[in-house]
Amino acid sequence: MTEANPQEWHIGVIGGSGLAGGIELDEAQDIEVASTFGIPSGPVRTGKLEGKRFTFIARHGEGHAIPPGEVNYRANIDVLKRCGVTDVLALSAIGSLREELAPGEFVAVDQFIDRTQGRGNSFFSAGVVAHVSLADPVCSRLAGFAAGAVRKAGGTVHEGGCYVAIEGPQFSTRAESRMYREWGGDVIGMTAMPEARLAREAELPYALLGMVTDWDSWRDEEAGVEASQILEVIAANVALAHETLTAFAAALPARRKASPIDKALSHAVITDRAKWPPQLVAKLGAVAGRVLR
Repeated sequence: MTEANPQEWHIGVIGGSGLAGGIELDEAQDIEVASTFGIPSGPVRTGKLEGKRFTFIARHGEGHAIPPGEVNYRANIDVLKRCGVTDVLALSAIGSLREELAPGEFVAVDQFIDRTQGRGNSFFSAGVVAHVSLADPVCSRLAGFAAGAVRKAGGTVHEGGCYVAIEGPQFSTRAESRMYREWGGDVIGMTAMPEARLAREAELPYALLGMVTDWDSWRDEEAGVEASQILEVIAANVALAHETLTAFAAALPARRKASPIDKALSHAVITDRAKWPPQLVAKLGAVAGRVLR
């Protein structure tokens, strides 16, 4: 696959828990794409939606076989970059930490608290050191299009919210859930980190549209979260999620204006060029080739 013209949109969609599955694409192809960072979650499906190029990857693999802590987030982002994706829209099921964020509603997240452990959270390592800015981890332009698409599809969306990323695979204790609320968390999930970090290192604008499926475990009057409950909410709203993606594609302007995130690595690499190991430079070719050539 050739790299997309920078004036054209090519949206990478990372779907979780069936939210992106079943979308009908024009000119659809399923393609196995290799990554220098290991095995991705599966093949990509690429095609056209409302005339725009979209490439999908199922975060948890076919049949949801990969748990959150074992997803190869680096390989998934690397593969999307190799496909020529210009922007990434993540779709996820999330728990609510706020009374006003009810199951069945959507949240266009804008901040993260990372509580994950031991996941590969950077493409860079000894030999090539880079520090990207992550103060504003979400692309506001992409998030705005996503939020508008939910409204267009007839859903309820909340613009902005802090996502607490936990390691899982277990859900939170009541004490943890209350603590996350005190920290300023609005929603909770297991997959947005290190996904958002890696997208920034790959110079890909990233937005996360989460579907609220439960109240986590901070409400004493309710039982704790059950996976069956989450699947029921997703099943009831999957048509809305599909309509949202179609509306999102239709709302994108014919041409994509450049984003500052497209050059996030311009001043991030601080290792002396003479010290760069050729093997690591080659490994980073897709995500950082623009600044390492």
